Amino acid sequence: MNVAQSAFYIAIGAAGVAFVIVGVSAARRNRAGAEVRMPDQVIRRPTVMELIIGAVVAFFDTLGIGSFAPTTAIFKLRHIVPDELIPGTLNVGLTPAALLESLIFVTAILVEPVLLITVVLSAAAGAWLGAGIVARLPRRAIQITMGIALLIAGSVFAARNLGALPGGGTAMGLVGWKFGFAVGINFILGALMSAGIGLYAPCMITLALLGMHPLAAFPIMMGACALVQPVASLRFFQTNTFAWGPSLGLAVGSIPGVLLAAYVVKSLPLSALRWLVTVVITYAAFAMLRSAARSGALRSAARSGAR
Repeated sequence: MNVAQSAFYIAIGAAGVAFVIVGVSAARRNRAGAEVRMPDQVIRRPTVMELIIGAVVAFFDTLGIGSFAPTTAIFKLRHIVPDELIPGTLNVGLTPAALLESLIFVTAILVEPVLLITVVLSAAAGAWLGAGIVARLPRRAIQITMGIALLIAGSVFAARNLGALPGGGTAMGLVGWKFGFAVGINFILGALMSAGIGLYAPCMITLALLGMHPLAAFPIMMGACALVQPVASLRFFQTNTFAWGPSLGLAVGSIPGVLLAAYVVKSLPLSALRWLVTVVITYAAFAMLRSAARSGALRSAARSGAR
């Protein structure tokens, strides 16, 4: 293990420890009744369904499908989490899976160490900024943001299945303007991830356009998520803007899902699954945008009535 990899693991370990410490502190505040504005913010045990969701989305996340868009779609369609709490629930609940995936893939696939560290830290910085903004956004703004994000994710899944996206090159590192571009884009992606917009697909596309080998995207995007999600979660813990029960379900259920995908299954023909995910998240996108439209209409009616 080289110095860069050692530094990466130290950073991941520190993020994991901070996640646990701040999470326990948030749980104690929650038990005391502080900052609880709705029933979903109260600590409860996860349901069997929430545990299953965590296992399934983490399983396919490990194989490269991504977990944010499918989980958002499931939460929206089954009304498991209020829309405004979905971004925080995704980041908090799927952090253990992200940490575990990074530990598995960063050593399994060799990528240029300086690029890995720089891109990961850039995404984490973006997440810290983004999570602070998202925690203060109104419900309708979050609905619109996530609805658009789901539509984009659906388009990406469809494009990948149709072979319309770049296949990538052979490079395992970047230099010059390409290096700077990758760092800048991942700062933006880290900020967007705090709003519940998954990093996997746009990160993979960016690296492919820059000529990197498709396998190089795995340690980069998983390493980025392993820092982005704990960092963003610290903000959500502070504001209690997430649902505790579903978050715990995702966290506990995701661990066996990751291990099963990484060490037992390892690969699957994912084309048919991507088409299914495309249909589901596209429907969820329109449902999210329809909810935002209704919220806007109700607000306009309330203002008219007040006059």
